Amino acid sequence: MFEAILLTVMTAATPLVIAALGELVTERSGVLNLGVEGMMIMGAVCAFATAHMTGSPYLGILAGIGGGALFSLLFGFLTLTLVANQVATGLALTILGLGVSGQLGESFVGLAGTKLQPIVFPVLSDIPFIGRVLFAQDLIFYLSIVLIIGVNWFLFKSRTGLKMRAIGDNHGSAHALGINVVRTRYLAVLFGGACAGLAGAQLSLVYTPQWVENMSAGRGWIALALVVFASWRPWRILAGGYLFGAVTIGQLHAQAFGVGIPSQFLSALPYAATIVVLVIISHNRRTTLINTPASLGKPFVPDR
Repeated sequence: MFEAILLTVMTAATPLVIAALGELVTERSGVLNLGVEGMMIMGAVCAFATAHMTGSPYLGILAGIGGGALFSLLFGFLTLTLVANQVATGLALTILGLGVSGQLGESFVGLAGTKLQPIVFPVLSDIPFIGRVLFAQDLIFYLSIVLIIGVNWFLFKSRTGLKMRAIGDNHGSAHALGINVVRTRYLAVLFGGACAGLAGAQLSLVYTPQWVENMSAGRGWIALALVVFASWRPWRILAGGYLFGAVTIGQLHAQAFGVGIPSQFLSALPYAATIVVLVIISHNRRTTLINTPASLGKPFVPDR
């Protein structure tokens, strides 16, 4: 029983972790992209449509990544090239993504999906309890762990990651030192979009292998909150993602067991938990200011 619950929590947490990681890298470069929800839902519809038409969930994953990345390039063009307001553009990107995905996915509603099957490691998967939990998972779960390790190394161990963090802290000084601020931010935004697209692909290929309009259901906003919850640290994203995943699955099990609480309240629990966490974090203003990239959300126009 506990093993089954843990498996569902891991499945629910994976898209949150991946989308939050992408946004973390984007914000570390000093760009605030509130369009995570829109990029996720575009990744979900592109992944489902491609997997359904080709019969290959792996091609679906690539299509999901591509859909999220292309949508992020639109955001990058508007905010980095045309220097549009990042907050307004991100919100518009979410609304656009929800609308476009609904239009693209209209003909796929109600169709059977192509589920991404788990990768089973012989012998290891037979170990009691941890076997199924760690050695019989789908590809996207393993990619989420690889991304955690890779992003942590990139940001804090690599020269390029150091330059990116320098841009996020002071883009003017970074530009004066010869670092290409706009190009670096474009790459960060592209990575964030690809991760959001991958998270969306997980939703339509693993979590719920079908297409349902607006199936991201606010997970993009939770991913944004996770970045703040993690204080822009990759390893904390993992803990926060599984915490929110547990809240999401917990309310579903509570409804199944017939807990005497209105189902509407239980359904709102993940989002209520998001608000509570943000309030607690914002209470310690000094820690928040220390960890927040100083140039976050500020436009940059290079000297001409």
